[in-house]
Amino acid sequence: MAKRLALDANDHQARFDLALAHFSANKAGLAIDELLEIMRRNRAWNEDAARKQLIKIFEALGSGHELTLSGRRRLSSLLFS
Repeated sequence: MAKRLALDANDHQARFDLALAHFSANKAGLAIDELLEIMRRNRAWNEDAARKQLIKIFEALGSGHELTLSGRRRLSSLLFS
């Protein structure tokens, strides 16, 4: 996945797959970063898959988790800028 991204930074499926791999490896912060990058590049990609996955991650982490709080702020900045 990282190789695909090195060749094409706009390969959103590769970035999405990388985000899922990060989350599975207990690297939620990296997963959130990748999903937010997809949204920055193309918010509506794959029927809003990145935003939907972010919400799932935030729910899994819990509403008071530091990564949830910072991730939601960053998401809001993207959506309302």
